[in-house]
Amino acid sequence: MPWYKPVSLELTYALIWAALTPLIVWMAQRFRLERGRISSNLLIHIFCGLFIGVATRMVHDLVFYYLIYDSNRPLSLMWLLQNAFLIFDYGAMSYWLILVIVYALESSQRSQQIELRASRLQAQLAQSQLQALKMQLHPHFLFNTLNSISALMNKNTSAADTMIARLGDFLRLTLENSGKQEVSLYEELQFLKCYLEIERIRFQDRMSVKMDIEAETLEARLPNLILQPIVENAICHGLQPQDMPGQIEIESKRLNGHLRVAITDNGPGLSSKEGSDSLARRGVGLTNTEARLRQFYGHDYRFELKNGKEAGLTVTIEIPFKIE
Repeated sequence: MPWYKPVSLELTYALIWAALTPLIVWMAQRFRLERGRISSNLLIHIFCGLFIGVATRMVHDLVFYYLIYDSNRPLSLMWLLQNAFLIFDYGAMSYWLILVIVYALESSQRSQQIELRASRLQAQLAQSQLQALKMQLHPHFLFNTLNSISALMNKNTSAADTMIARLGDFLRLTLENSGKQEVSLYEELQFLKCYLEIERIRFQDRMSVKMDIEAETLEARLPNLILQPIVENAICHGLQPQDMPGQIEIESKRLNGHLRVAITDNGPGLSSKEGSDSLARRGVGLTNTEARLRQFYGHDYRFELKNGKEAGLTVTIEIPFKIE
């Protein structure tokens, strides 16, 4: 037998199924095996599978008859029906195999869409939670500043006016970046300088600030307004309770793929009873700070309160180093 005859026979059969596949895909989508219609649609698919199984077998045998069989012998309808009856199950199984593949692909796509929708909802929820935490910081800071302005109104009107002007600058910067969850360290330091100018008016010569900022960290991204509550905590618990001059040191460096920011005051620090993990010094500001870090970075962050070697408290933040 010449080689091209069986190849032509099987290739013709394969092309028949290639032509039938779009029809079977349409049937699978038109008559879905889903709740409420599974009985009626199942009968339709059983009938279609049997019909296509018989029809494709008969076409196959016709091609076989004219290509390979002795075409001088008369074609018998009984011979075609007998072969189709004996071997129709191959075509029927092919029909159901295509159905299973179609439903498996659709199920996989639905699963991916559900996962994508769930991840989007989770991201939206995280953004909403971050925004809520961020919004809690604004009234907290605003109330403290207004109390300071109120205390100065009767003592030093000029200083109170200057503090109001600086508060306006700070609020303007805050509103300009109200939609941002992350800013560069450079932008964050600009906010911080506005806040420190307000506090300098209040404490005058009692407060000094020292900054040691590595140049390569200025472009690093971090949560918006993440440092202000830490500095505020240092002022309230480190500088305010003592009569001696207070100093705040702000340090940033890149360390092992992380941005490390440390804020140190020269106040009394944590007592031995409180310990480094105590919440005694954590008001709204520090509590929200850690909550925002957890929302942003999961477990890939460090937020630590630790007494200095001589005196004071150091609050350290370590987050993944990234730039925009």
